[in-house]
Amino acid sequence: MIYHISVLFNQLLVFMLSSGDEKPMLLSVNPGLIIWQLVIFVILLFILKKIAWKPLLTSLHSREQHISDSIEKAEKLHEDAKSLVEQHKQNLAEANSQSMKIINDSKEMANKLKDEIVSKAQEDSRKLIEQAKAEIKHEKETAMADLRNEVSDLAIKAAEKILQDNLDEAKQKKIVNDFISQIPKN
Repeated sequence: MIYHISVLFNQLLVFMLSSGDEKPMLLSVNPGLIIWQLVIFVILLFILKKIAWKPLLTSLHSREQHISDSIEKAEKLHEDAKSLVEQHKQNLAEANSQSMKIINDSKEMANKLKDEIVSKAQEDSRKLIEQAKAEIKHEKETAMADLRNEVSDLAIKAAEKILQDNLDEAKQKKIVNDFISQIPKN
């Protein structure tokens, strides 16, 4: 746009400075026109420097600063993400080791409990067997005592019969054989 304004201004100056008879040519070399164009260009540069150059540089600088800040933030976020990933990996490894420890501890406890239950069952069965043996022995002794009492009672009764009857030898043998047959064989 500035280019068009400067060309228009140049054309106007050329038209005004030229004499009325001759018509200026666009490609003709006119030293006055060159000087005026240089003067207008310098004035235009000065005006642009005062009005547009500082805001343009400020805008470019702020944009550059914003881009560099964004890059720094992105790099920081990238580093933070890396550290979080590493922390996550460490936490995962720690959780795995703890879970394996818990599993191993549970297995050990289960084995100990199993061994305790088996040993207690064996101890209980041993005690039951001993108790059963003791009961059997006691019952056997009781039965033997009862048997002795019965045998002694029978012997006394047999002796009483023998004494009462004063029997002959054949009857005595028969009574003794009857007595022996009445005794249980166990």
